[in-house]
Amino acid sequence: MIAEIALLLVAALAATSGPRLLRGSTWIERSPWVGIVLWQSLSVSAIAAAVLAGAALALPAVPLSDDLAALLSACGAALRAQYETPGGTAASATGTVLTSGVLGRVFYCLAAEVTLARNQRARHLRSLAVLAQPDVRTGALVLDHGVPVAYCLPGRGGRVVVTSAALETLGDEEFAAVLAHERAHLDARHHLVLAVSSALARAFPRVPVFRDAHEALMRLVEMHADDVAASCNERLNIATALVRLAESKAPAAALGAGGPTSVARVRRMLAPADPLRVGGVAAALATAAMLVLAPVGILVAPAVVAATADLCPIEFPVDIV
Repeated sequence: MIAEIALLLVAALAATSGPRLLRGSTWIERSPWVGIVLWQSLSVSAIAAAVLAGAALALPAVPLSDDLAALLSACGAALRAQYETPGGTAASATGTVLTSGVLGRVFYCLAAEVTLARNQRARHLRSLAVLAQPDVRTGALVLDHGVPVAYCLPGRGGRVVVTSAALETLGDEEFAAVLAHERAHLDARHHLVLAVSSALARAFPRVPVFRDAHEALMRLVEMHADDVAASCNERLNIATALVRLAESKAPAAALGAGGPTSVARVRRMLAPADPLRVGGVAAALATAAMLVLAPVGILVAPAVVAATADLCPIEFPVDIV
């Protein structure tokens, strides 16, 4: 039961203590893409630890072996031994319910999230085909509307959409910065990051890590797109565009340049902090890898130990002179 307890402990820590540590880390915003990786890794770690804990309860550990027949025989013997005892049957049932419940909830909510977003984007694209006109110079779709709005519709053949009011409000350099921001969203597939985080938050709304991860990722993907845009545009132009689009709201299933995170992003553009150094990035990525691999390592450790243990040591005769 050591592996099962360790996995449940990892799941609990990833779900509760992990988000508290990341929420209080201001350095994440210096390199938003690193923060995106860390929040995703923390969520994956919590899910993987819970699922593998259930699997460990349902299926007893057996020594690893490169002999398939011996491995199958050991698995069969271990399963019979576990199910012959009331405690073993109860543990297996609990583990099966835990694993199937967590996986079932995750896949259901993820499928619902993806299907809803896809349908919303398809309806919006059909409307744009009638109401919007393509801009030959930039490739963006221009929608005649009195509110300045700029957003992108991700997915296959993702498009950038701007309103006529946005074109009137933004200068040429500011408009170029907005286009770079929206194309950064499309290139980085930020909609997939948010779809997964939204599905997990919907699946387990009372678990802090998923709720906090979705909120943080909505902010970080915008900051990452700002950084990509800043690599080929002046930060002042990005900040000015954000101010002018601050009150705008993107439609459902779209990613907009404005929105509620605009104020913090304007400050970040005007007073940028140095990105994380190579050592900091390496440490963060190593932490992310450890978060993802730790549950698997805990699960397979007992089998590896059992396979390598010297259960029947060979005693060599000692020559007597």
